[in-house]
Amino acid sequence: MSEGQMKELRHEAEHMFYHGYESYLNYAFPEDEIRPISCKPLTRDRHNPNHVEINDVLGNYSLTMIDSLSTLAVLASSSVSTGGKSNKALKYFQSGVAALVEQYGDGTDGANGHGLRGKGFDLDSKVQVFETVIRGVGGLLSAHLFAMGDLPIKGYQPQTAHGAGDQRTPMLEQIQWPNNFIYDGQLLRLAQDLGSRLLPAFHTSTGLPYPRVNLRHGIPFYASSSLNYDAEHGQCQTTQKPIAELTETCSAGAGSLVLEFTTLSRLSRDPRFERLAKRAFWAIWERRSSIGLIGSGIDAETGQWTSPYTGIGAGIDSFFEYAAKSYILLSNSPPQVGSILSTQNDSRISEYDRPAESFLKVWQDSQASIRRHIYRGNMFIHPHYIQADLHTGAARAFWMDSLSAFYPGLLTLTGDLEEAIETHILLTALWTRYSALPERWSTSSGGIESGLGWWGGRPEFIESTYHLYRATGDPWYLYVGEMTLRDIKRRCWAKCGWAGIQDVRSGERNDRMESFFLGETMKYLFLLFDPDHPLNRLDAPFVFSTEGHPLIIPSRTKAKIRSNSSKRSDTTQVLQVHDSVDAICPLPPAMVPFSISATASRKDLFHAANLARLHFMPTPDTLESPLIEYSRDHPSISISDVQSPSNYTYFPWTLPLDLVPQNGTCSKITARSTFDITFPPTPNTSLGPGALQRVLDGILVNSIGGLRLGMIQDVPMDASSELDETLYRVHAINNILLGKDEKVFLAKDTASSVVNPLDPNFTRVRDSSMLDLVVDVVSVQGGESKPKKANDPNHNASSKSSFQDLVLAQALEDGSAAASSMMLALGSLLQQVTSLMREEPLVETPKSIRMYIPAMASTGVGAAPLPDVDDALGPDASGLPQGTLLWDSIYIADENCNEKLSYTVPRDYQVIVIIRGGCSFTQKLQNIPTFVPAMSSLQLVVIVSSDEGDEAGFPPGYLIRPWLETAQITPGGLPRHHPIPMVMVGGGKETWETFKRATSLGIKRRYSVQAQGVPISNIVIL
Repeated sequence: MSEGQMKELRHEAEHMFYHGYESYLNYAFPEDEIRPISCKPLTRDRHNPNHVEINDVLGNYSLTMIDSLSTLAVLASSSVSTGGKSNKALKYFQSGVAALVEQYGDGTDGANGHGLRGKGFDLDSKVQVFETVIRGVGGLLSAHLFAMGDLPIKGYQPQTAHGAGDQRTPMLEQIQWPNNFIYDGQLLRLAQDLGSRLLPAFHTSTGLPYPRVNLRHGIPFYASSSLNYDAEHGQCQTTQKPIAELTETCSAGAGSLVLEFTTLSRLSRDPRFERLAKRAFWAIWERRSSIGLIGSGIDAETGQWTSPYTGIGAGIDSFFEYAAKSYILLSNSPPQVGSILSTQNDSRISEYDRPAESFLKVWQDSQASIRRHIYRGNMFIHPHYIQADLHTGAARAFWMDSLSAFYPGLLTLTGDLEEAIETHILLTALWTRYSALPERWSTSSGGIESGLGWWGGRPEFIESTYHLYRATGDPWYLYVGEMTLRDIKRRCWAKCGWAGIQDVRSGERNDRMESFFLGETMKYLFLLFDPDHPLNRLDAPFVFSTEGHPLIIPSRTKAKIRSNSSKRSDTTQVLQVHDSVDAICPLPPAMVPFSISATASRKDLFHAANLARLHFMPTPDTLESPLIEYSRDHPSISISDVQSPSNYTYFPWTLPLDLVPQNGTCSKITARSTFDITFPPTPNTSLGPGALQRVLDGILVNSIGGLRLGMIQDVPMDASSELDETLYRVHAINNILLGKDEKVFLAKDTASSVVNPLDPNFTRVRDSSMLDLVVDVVSVQGGESKPKKANDPNHNASSKSSFQDLVLAQALEDGSAAASSMMLALGSLLQQVTSLMREEPLVETPKSIRMYIPAMASTGVGAAPLPDVDDALGPDASGLPQGTLLWDSIYIADENCNEKLSYTVPRDYQVIVIIRGGCSFTQKLQNIPTFVPAMSSLQLVVIVSSDEGDEAGFPPGYLIRPWLETAQITPGGLPRHHPIPMVMVGGGKETWETFKRATSLGIKRRYSVQAQGVPISNIVIL
């Protein structure tokens, strides 16, 4: 796209903003919003207080003006605004600030603190905390930073003179503007006034703020708050009716306050805001599920999740955004410390004085969990995200919402360009189809989800487009931006602003222009076409808030904060970020030779078009735009303003043909392999409630008759391994969907009466190399053998508990049963059920505990088969051990290299334990005397290997399959007629000490299941 084209689009975006802003000034100010069709102000619904869609946002404090100031400051650097004798945008900005001060005062305690509407924001308005912070507080702070010169405006260099100040209010910096207005921090003081009126919402025991607060009265409607315990001095009114107030908030609403409140604290020197916002953020994160996901709804009083669903969109979105952006904003600034609330002394607060890196780690962990459980790769036509179960990660719904369109922009900021590009492509295809993004769209049906087909002017898609163009320089994104601009003009124009679209299919409009349309949507659209804007060249840790307001912590505040924080540096928690994180952003995708756009040349471009069902859309034959009638008298309006000429052959519809690759080809859409296995019902049995039982890490199948297992090839067995397309996974049992990490547990004989052993679709295969030694060990009170309780927070599948140290054989997550002489002990499907096996009941510590120790069977000429005995039983569903172990006489024999054992040892002991090293495995067995085979004589030799990496090239904790290179012989050199079975375990000294306390031992063979010869990764045979 040429510079001339970009300049024209930049001017169009600017004129679009002025059309909305000037209409608001003429017909709605000082009210909150304008009705663009009827040209009337939109105010709070006083007649229906429960109309939260309106009342949560509109606080009766000139919301559109506050939200628009930072956009005016951005436009003030435009060549259009600065081309004449006066800077139009800067003039509007300065007059807007003066108009706000006239209405609400200058934020001081004197006479000037009273405006036409009252003293500050002393308003009887019950508003949502989150919306008020991001729109009101954020808008005021961003405008203040522009006014002070902390954020750049081309040609604006404020000359300041310091006035008097005190501890409560920062030193005044007086700036004379051409409109004879003296700016001395009024917006900052108003932001502090508004923020202070929100603080009562933070009086909860959980640290999560209540969702709503009255700007004048606080929270008298939350009777359980600590503010209302005191009947005489509390906020509850004696005449208050006992109406239950909703205490449910969301992760985004409670956890997305850090940017605005931290900036407010640093500028105002009042630490309460920063500390409370951070406490709320960590209160959300500390309640994440065991698989690292956070939910959408959470109760502010109990801290319990109210919804089992999770995703990346509504209710959750900006939590992830603020995790990453808090790291950026705070990256060059130490934590601020101080009191929380003047009425509260919380000893836990030092826990929340965390460095910037801790926020980065939250984002990294969140992204890993999202990609593991919510992201669907190219095996589902084109990558996208779903709604998943908070606790299991199982799929729960298959829709995307327009709010999730922010995610490619966030991925771009954090350096994951490939995922950002592929996700944005699908959103672009959707916009091309609907000329807007519907509120919810189903990836399953390809249609609008649950009738939610409106678009209210949301900025998220344009925001991501802006960030991707800034990162790649690919002109594709400029044409995407042009498409959105043309479609907005064509469908949303109204006489007094820009209307929302009630139904993206029919084009029906609604009579509302949300404040964020001017404050955010138009800001990103303008900046997209202005690559040389000062903000686009600013080399400083600034961020755009979730409302699109630029924020930065000025360097002039850092010295003061640093001196304060040094007083408690010893209590500040330091967190180490993963060393594997690459701190360098990746290069943009390389251009295909002879092409202009790498994105337009992608081979998966039309995969997204296929998923969006673009090929089902007809070419529009009629003009559809409110601009048609208006255009009769305005010849400057072109056909592109009133009609989308797309025939849906390519997208965006504004893309010129010279960017479409000649002879370009699209790669084949990957077809995922799926099938069902249905087991016939057995006589006199039914698939009742007891057939399936939820246990740790999955589902226990007690009866398989009549069961249907849905198979799919879609994921690796663990998040770190590459996708192995040879693995199947059970993703559904009947109508129950399973998460990617959930297992299906089957008892060894559960399917024996139903499944034909020769059935190729469900074949049980015994592992020929690995098994488990089941050991009863005398408990040591207070020692390392004490079992953990089920509710121990350190008890999970990846914990490094004392037992886990014994589980040294890492699972081979590809499910392969292949064995070789140097096979690593990575080949077991049972690794993920280890924690289930060792689960102990919540009772007093027993005299002995049962352990399960992975072992490797020997191989080679001298290897002997394991004894033909029954397997030891695993624990029951409650974690209790079952049955007794077969062998109860165990002999500890050190290395057994220098001399042979006494003839009584193999005769009287069933198990001999030997330390690895000193001589070969063959020599160790040769030093065992001959014996008469019997149930009471030697059955098994156990070699205990070191835990410090016994073989070169292998890390600690890995077992090597023991190799017996020659046939076993007796101490006298004769062939042994009854070879001795031998296995090897890891763990070194700790395992050795465990066997010293062992009272009995058994073996438990491992099994896997295959379908059509392909391993099923998540079926575990108990």
